[in-house]
Amino acid sequence: MFEILKTEGRARRGRFHTVHGDIETPVFMNVGTAAAIKGGVSSRELAVIGCQVQLSNTYHLHLRPGDELIRELGGVRSFMNWPRPVLTDSGGFQVYSLAKLRKITDDGVYFSSHIDGRLIFMGPEESMRIQSNLASTIAMAFDECVGNPAPYEYVEKSCRRTTLWLERCRDELERLNSLPGTINKQQLLFGINQGGTYEDLRIRHMESIVRLDLAGYAIGGLAVGEQPEEMYRIIDIVEPYMPQNKPRYLMGVGTPADILEAVRLGIDFFDCVLPARNARHGSLFTWQGKLKLFNEKYARDPRPPDEGCGCPTCRNHSRAYLRHLIKAKEVLGMRLAVIHNLYFYNELMQKIREAIEGGCLEDFYNRYRISLIERIKD
Repeated sequence: MFEILKTEGRARRGRFHTVHGDIETPVFMNVGTAAAIKGGVSSRELAVIGCQVQLSNTYHLHLRPGDELIRELGGVRSFMNWPRPVLTDSGGFQVYSLAKLRKITDDGVYFSSHIDGRLIFMGPEESMRIQSNLASTIAMAFDECVGNPAPYEYVEKSCRRTTLWLERCRDELERLNSLPGTINKQQLLFGINQGGTYEDLRIRHMESIVRLDLAGYAIGGLAVGEQPEEMYRIIDIVEPYMPQNKPRYLMGVGTPADILEAVRLGIDFFDCVLPARNARHGSLFTWQGKLKLFNEKYARDPRPPDEGCGCPTCRNHSRAYLRHLIKAKEVLGMRLAVIHNLYFYNELMQKIREAIEGGCLEDFYNRYRISLIERIKD
């Protein structure tokens, strides 16, 4: 299902074949948690700006509008009129993000709904059933995401639990895919590596889950409290233990600079709320650096946000106009800014793929890694 077309060092240019279409890698997955990108961007517009994969969240869609309802309407792709692949997160990240509203047991996790407070139980089987109802292309295994730093003994126990949950996820998804009423009988399962920032736990856990021979493998539990250099160190350590012939996914990451670093370390899939979240607060990514629209110097600036950008926003609107809209809290301003940032991320991934194909990723890295971090200078 996954073919590697070209390599440069540890970086890989690949193609992942799925029942809902091919995915060109490295790839950034646009985050539509509740089956929509925050910022008012439609599925049709996402296709225009180069999105290959949308990511939606099992926990949130289970609560609202309900996975059974979505199943009745043909699955999440039909629900949001998106013809391309969808990856569904398992709800495991909510084990971390909703720490004050949950209780973990070996069977699964009890949540108090952040919407109405009602008690919800989710374990491996429940997560797989919800994701089967959603009929996503790729289902993520239910895991425990532990924030960093965390005590060694707890992280070790959490890794054992996550492995047991993964085995249960695999068995349940195989059962669900065999049922006559299942919408997507070719739903794929990705396992998730945990282990905090402990090298031995990361390696041991990756070795244990690779034995299950799943469709793909993710590195989870990073970008949750540690410094970027620590994250890169863990990726560097664990990547050699990941299968060469399966896609690798770094969950919840990240900035353009993070993505560049991780691609060089052999990662294929990425997702993050950052581009849409930053856009909604007037922060745009450009090839010259970060653009902070609230800066007074842009109040009369007639130039587009990024003069070399081909997105619908940059082709039609000025920095001055976007600044006005966002300061006035007009929905249009947020929407135009989100379109630009998502276009930028998708273009970034396209340029990375082209650089690997041309054998010049290191040149690309050296040219852009600083400007992608710093604020725009003009």
